[in-house]
Amino acid sequence: MKKNAAILFLLLFSGLFAAAQNVDSVIAKYANDYGQERTYLQYDKSAYAPGETIWFKAYLMKGVAPADDSKTFYTDWTDDAGNLLFHSIGPVIEAVSSGQFDVPANYTGKFIHVKAYTRWMLNFDSAFLYEKDIRIITKANTSPGAKIAAQPSLQFFPEGGDAIEGVANKIAFKANDQWGNPVKIKGVVLGSKGEKVDSLRILHDGMGFFFLFPQPGETYTAKWKDEKGGDHVTPLPAIKTTGISLQVGVSGTKRSFAIATAADEAKTFGIVTIVGTMNQFQAFKVTKDISQGSARGVIPTENLPSGILTITVFDAKWNALAERITYINNDEYRFNAEMSVEHWGLNKRARNELMITVPDSLDANFGISVTDAGIDADSSYNIISHLLLTSDIKGQVYNPSYYFSANSDTISQHLDLVMLTHGWRRFKWEDVAKGKLPKIIYPRDSTYLSLSGRVYGALPTELKAGPSIVLIINQKKTGDGNKMLILPVEANGTFNDPTIFLFDTAHIYYKLSKGIADASVKFMENRLPALRYRLPATGSFYNQFGDTTGNGRHFLLSDEALKLFQQFEGKMLEEVTIKTKTKSPLEIMDQKYSSGLFSGGDSYQFDLVNDRTAFASANIFQYLQAKVAGLQINTTSNPPTMTWRGGAPQLFLDEVPIDPDFISTLSVSDIAYVKVFRPPFFGGSGSSANGAVAIYMRRGGDVSSEPGKGLANNMVSGYTPIRQFYSPNYGTFNAANDKKDLRTTLYWNPLVKTAGAKNKVMVTFYNNDVSKAFRVVIEGMTKDGQLIHLEQMMD
Repeated sequence: MKKNAAILFLLLFSGLFAAAQNVDSVIAKYANDYGQERTYLQYDKSAYAPGETIWFKAYLMKGVAPADDSKTFYTDWTDDAGNLLFHSIGPVIEAVSSGQFDVPANYTGKFIHVKAYTRWMLNFDSAFLYEKDIRIITKANTSPGAKIAAQPSLQFFPEGGDAIEGVANKIAFKANDQWGNPVKIKGVVLGSKGEKVDSLRILHDGMGFFFLFPQPGETYTAKWKDEKGGDHVTPLPAIKTTGISLQVGVSGTKRSFAIATAADEAKTFGIVTIVGTMNQFQAFKVTKDISQGSARGVIPTENLPSGILTITVFDAKWNALAERITYINNDEYRFNAEMSVEHWGLNKRARNELMITVPDSLDANFGISVTDAGIDADSSYNIISHLLLTSDIKGQVYNPSYYFSANSDTISQHLDLVMLTHGWRRFKWEDVAKGKLPKIIYPRDSTYLSLSGRVYGALPTELKAGPSIVLIINQKKTGDGNKMLILPVEANGTFNDPTIFLFDTAHIYYKLSKGIADASVKFMENRLPALRYRLPATGSFYNQFGDTTGNGRHFLLSDEALKLFQQFEGKMLEEVTIKTKTKSPLEIMDQKYSSGLFSGGDSYQFDLVNDRTAFASANIFQYLQAKVAGLQINTTSNPPTMTWRGGAPQLFLDEVPIDPDFISTLSVSDIAYVKVFRPPFFGGSGSSANGAVAIYMRRGGDVSSEPGKGLANNMVSGYTPIRQFYSPNYGTFNAANDKKDLRTTLYWNPLVKTAGAKNKVMVTFYNNDVSKAFRVVIEGMTKDGQLIHLEQMMD
């Protein structure tokens, strides 16, 4: 009998040990293969007026280090009614990205909602995507009007998750309005018979806690008054008859925990396991015997990184019984930088020079903004408070930067109230216990958004034959003109050139290899579209009570600047005439289009841009007929053929070898320049004893209105263009300097870097016509994940 019991015990123990090992391996799998990225956006200022540009820089982190796995960053800009205004896409380089958004000049909303993410982030809880409401300052928003009444509410949060009958429970509470701002309240907790159990005492920003020892069958209610004397009644969460109470104490670099359960349930739970996780990594694991009703322990945290530590209690079958988060602040995340003013310029249009210095052992990436000190500012959040706190927690945190203003015991206790009153769960423990991993719907953008596409409608036999696709890329907006490519098509129908990155939109004309008919092409299928926004923005991330004085100044300056811009818009600068040696049209064409061995040489040259008779030709073969001595051209065959000295001359399109079949499809109106080289020709990839014909497509100002006429074509979007912030140089002559300067952002640079011994950066900017003082904000991240937020006034 004893032998059978021992065998049963061993089987049970081995089963529990195997389950524990399985949970450990699944947690490690989550951390290593499913690490979740988070992002923070730095802006040049905190609020904007219609017609202004929002300049931003995005920082990405995973765990405690910069996140450089994803290569593309997405930002959706919606109005306060939930309508999409713009979907911007930018490359991620060294874990940062940057861009801009122009607020419409006729915008009348109170805020613009920003949602930013990588494709990888969409696989996980959407509550952890970056969201922010940016204040928009208009005359209506700055004028005194009827204030929206605050609607106070009260929420209760039992420590560990549930209030358990028969044991002491800590119950935290939070009082705030509909915008997440804390409100002051006074009240009491009453039992079901109306007896007072405890008082509601606010300790910090609407938060507090009290202790409760629930009796069997008892219910509890809070009666409280708001700041205006209004009466409210809020029931406490229902009391659970079974379960475990978990309490965590904060003391310097240590965390103590106490587990308790009712005496009649203690033996049911027996051995429990306490697991600590940070950034999805397992930080510690201990077992405790609570068969006597309680257990205690101490967790050293001085060697842990700063961030949220989750403490979870499991039973023998790995069911999560209680969970608590606590914040570890070891202050190792911060690095120092110094700013010194090398040259003061507070007068009108005066020059300013700032020197930024970091320790010479750090590689850092900064964003720097300088704004008028008199306009509105919001210092309630920053890169540190977001990446280390609010990006890892559910629910809005009021004034999060306060919790990183110092590392005192008082602030630590206040931060613990935030931990008690906010939800957080990166793991679904029931899935972890079953070994179930997240389902990945959105693969990571592990490569940059390069030119790619897929052929649809072609037969498998046609694709297996190794076809190619000829592309003519026209980007008028970027001024790049026409670019021709020949790419191989894979057996699955895809093609890609990882060296070609598109910014803005491009008109792409294409032709597939001869023999593939009735096929179509779709480009850039890996470009993620904007998320769907079906409901209006709630304004949950919007501070209703901003700096009214600063808002007023900001609106007056920006409104006048917008009027000046509209006044000067469309006016041309005075014409400047430069005298130089005149080149012939053919010399200009040759210099503009040909390169390497194709430039100069013994050739016939044809300028089709300035040849008005060129458009009468059906194709380039017909145009060249009888124009080159010895070159025989047959236009009656399909495709046309050319012979010179008994053989076919080599054909090139933009100096890339091409076949006559494709050349015959080109409209003469798309061709700028042709060079016919006498035999032999030694350019290109080899020599041609029968000469060569080099054809160049129009580009830049020579681009025709219908490039690739007759070819299939698509409008294709790539990355959003990244503009450079305009900062005038009043030290040099420029006719544009005659305009009145009312800029509220005087300087913005998202790409300031230091490395090794190059640990100093000089920043130069000029004042506007009205500012008397400046606010300088510097934020950044090192390659090791250390962060900085530095804010200084120049006055």
